[in-house]
Amino acid sequence: MRPDLEVADIFRSAGPAYREAHAGHLGLGQLKVMTAIEHCRTPALGGHVEACTDCGHWRVAYNSCRNRHCPKCQGAAARIWLAEREADLLPVGYFHVVFTLPAEVAAIAFHNKAVLYDLLFKAASETMLTIAADPRHLGARIGITAVLHTWGSAMTYHPHVHMIVPGGGIALDGSRWISSRPAFLLPVRVLGKLFRRLFLTRLLQLHDAGRLAFFGSLSPLANRRAFLDHLAPARKTSWAVYAKPPFAGPQAVLAYLARYTHRVAISNRRLLGFDEAGVTFRYKDYRRGDPDRQQVMTLTTDEFIRRFLLHVLPRGFHRIRHYGLLAGSSRKDNLAQARRLLAVPPVVDEAPDERTEVSPPCPCCGGRMIVIETFARWCQPRAPPAPAAPIRELAP
Repeated sequence: MRPDLEVADIFRSAGPAYREAHAGHLGLGQLKVMTAIEHCRTPALGGHVEACTDCGHWRVAYNSCRNRHCPKCQGAAARIWLAEREADLLPVGYFHVVFTLPAEVAAIAFHNKAVLYDLLFKAASETMLTIAADPRHLGARIGITAVLHTWGSAMTYHPHVHMIVPGGGIALDGSRWISSRPAFLLPVRVLGKLFRRLFLTRLLQLHDAGRLAFFGSLSPLANRRAFLDHLAPARKTSWAVYAKPPFAGPQAVLAYLARYTHRVAISNRRLLGFDEAGVTFRYKDYRRGDPDRQQVMTLTTDEFIRRFLLHVLPRGFHRIRHYGLLAGSSRKDNLAQARRLLAVPPVVDEAPDERTEVSPPCPCCGGRMIVIETFARWCQPRAPPAPAAPIRELAP
């Protein structure tokens, strides 16, 4: 069922004025995202006509934009992705680990998204793999699925990486599976210290190589001394690495992944109102206790759109990545080895299925809907035929 209010409604109403007011200050990627969301499931993208095989009811369905920032298009993409990942799950506990950048570094990342997001992935994954391989901790090769998020609940800029990690790994000599403790994977303080060192060391290398750009109030950071002074507080503080308790089984892992892997800055379900005062939506204030955590906020329309566009990813950037046992072409072999060591049956490869979207049943009688016509962009379907006149039998 379509929500009463969507991000697309806000963009269609206020988008043209926003683009005009900020002409020259919006990137091509941001403009494409706005246009895609505005046109999603409208005649602008074409569509098809379905008819019920039982009662003949007609239904018009417009095509999706399939943009990864569109709140309406992530459900189907998440279902397909999760179906492919289900075979990768092992019968062990899974942990949720979060690596977050401090404010001083996040300010630099805002103007260097592709480079700093990539560094965030690499430093966080290397930290996990290094500490896990240390015999003083786990002494094993682990697998990681990492997802980049760049927002807080109020759509503020907050780059961080969520990781889903099996509770154990393959021994370094490949002879056995080493399980973690039931409620403990790796020490977060040790992870935080190594993450901070790896990230800041490579961040300075990027600066020395001239690969960082600075604008506005951060322009002085182009000078190496000023850059080091800016990062001085980040060198002294503890970097946030958060580890949640393990999930209750593989299905809980899939449910979590469904919420996180294809999430965008704000979902349509959180929108409450849109009028002259701005956009009203629900958000979580994590500084409050659980009973008071759910709050309501109203932003001016311009500020709402600005915050949404903060989180448009660089073109071609992969926000879901796999490391260790789950990386690259060796993933299947590593998982097969893990299952042997865990003494569980191997996964049987099934013939690839055609992942076609199944149409919802007929709203009138619940019958099967089939496509009877397709139409191109900016076109409308033909009107349904007029009902035929009843045929009268002639008298003999």
